[in-house]
Amino acid sequence: MLAFSILAYLLANLGIGLWASRRITTTQDFVLAGRRLPLVLAASATFATWFGSETILGAPSEFVEHGLLGVVEDPFGAALCLLLVGLFFARRFYKMNIITFCDFFKIRYGRYAELTSAILIIPSYFSWIAAQLLAMGIVLNVVLGWSLPVCVIGSSVIVIIYTIWGGMWSISITDFLQTIMIIVGLLIVAYVLYEKVGGFQPLINAAPEGFFRFYPDFTLKGSLEYFAAWITIGLGSIPQQDVFQRVMSAKSAEVSVKATLLSSFMYLTIALLPLFIGLCGNYLYPGNQKDGQLIIPNMVLQHMSLPLQIVFFGALVSAILSTTSSAIMAPATVLGENVFRFFNPELTDRQLLKIIRIGIVVITAVCIGMAVTRESIFEMVAESSAFSLVSLFVPLTAGVYWKATNQLGCILSMLFGLVTWLLCVSIGTEYPPLIYGLLASLFGMILGIIFGKGSPKDALI
Repeated sequence: MLAFSILAYLLANLGIGLWASRRITTTQDFVLAGRRLPLVLAASATFATWFGSETILGAPSEFVEHGLLGVVEDPFGAALCLLLVGLFFARRFYKMNIITFCDFFKIRYGRYAELTSAILIIPSYFSWIAAQLLAMGIVLNVVLGWSLPVCVIGSSVIVIIYTIWGGMWSISITDFLQTIMIIVGLLIVAYVLYEKVGGFQPLINAAPEGFFRFYPDFTLKGSLEYFAAWITIGLGSIPQQDVFQRVMSAKSAEVSVKATLLSSFMYLTIALLPLFIGLCGNYLYPGNQKDGQLIIPNMVLQHMSLPLQIVFFGALVSAILSTTSSAIMAPATVLGENVFRFFNPELTDRQLLKIIRIGIVVITAVCIGMAVTRESIFEMVAESSAFSLVSLFVPLTAGVYWKATNQLGCILSMLFGLVTWLLCVSIGTEYPPLIYGLLASLFGMILGIIFGKGSPKDALI
């Protein structure tokens, strides 16, 4: 019965995608839902940017193993990202009336900066997408009992159809429904487990010393690792297309800002529920979880009634589906708008939409290979955010707030940051590689300003 219900949920999502496709006549409709989302839909869509696989499957596993310091990156860093986007970027981006994040680089720095940013941002999504596909495969493996590769490939086919049909409209509508269902499901599961373990005190007493500590050792290495955890998603996910699409899909700049700030608060509070559930699961069944990412699915299967299992797993699968859909659509949109159109500016809107849809299929195929050969959802998400942090955050922020920036500084910043980060990762530096990458990116920007020729364009203030 549970398996049948989950399959019905997936078919329902496909139906929503087909229904939403009737609203799509232009690329802007497909990518940005026509910029017509009200506050409720915009906030739920932005909240759902990350509330899926890594929040419900990845973070609880890290929390149980490493304590509170292990989840600074997510959910706390993720909530920080949405807060910063709402405070410092949402209004400015919205008023530019552009389709992709890379269009900002074209307007601010020039066409070569646009192309460079597009070439960098597309592969930054591969780990992120693979993490979502792996999560979908894990959940279907638990529910249906099929092998993990079969579940990953099968769910990927559904994602492709769902995304190609409905675009941002279907994502936004399903995000709203899934947000309600997943919150209700998590609250009920958390309450049942709270009663079963006897409240918070037994969990606190059983936890190792320092488990709930929220600050690091006061050493240089400990402080830098703590800082890196905060900024990996906190800053690294600001220059990403999926966040940008949700910001730009609101019906006004004011709604865009309010929706982003509201989603930050929702994420910070609701994302604590999976951590609590994971801790309860580890307390009730210590050492019995072979895969920590399955703590919450196993808790639901063991302690919840069939109707609640259907609601929870259906909402979880649907939430991962919509998150995966937007994650795939983001690089596909950049591929069409900022790579193909760069070399062929005369592309019609219909041709561009076709290229984006083909890109969805190709990118998904690449990420399937990554999903079936990797194990940690949490680590893959971190890889994606670190990639964009070291290459794109500095030129984006400097372009908005620093008038002296120019195209040479932008390109050097992107290349210096990425190459330095990759080098540090390969040699295994003592301190977090992304710190070196971020500093190198800033150095590249300053170097470009010093040696760049011509008058830079005005900052977007």
